[in-house]
Amino acid sequence: MLGFLPHVGPWELVAILAVVLIIFGPGKLPDVGKSLGKTIKEFRSASKETADQAEKVLNDPDKGSEK
Repeated sequence: MLGFLPHVGPWELVAILAVVLIIFGPGKLPDVGKSLGKTIKEFRSASKETADQAEKVLNDPDKGSEK
């Protein structure tokens, strides 16, 4: 799940969530989660688009540069 943080265990996650809760408060926490979700969705979409474009160029260099 957290491949980029290999040494984070359950207690570390609890500590991180507690700090986030203290900083943002319970009222803002849903907004922070929604913003984070949108950001991740946009990043995945952009990376997929870039990968698709790179695959086009690799498969047929002439067609990939028409856009």
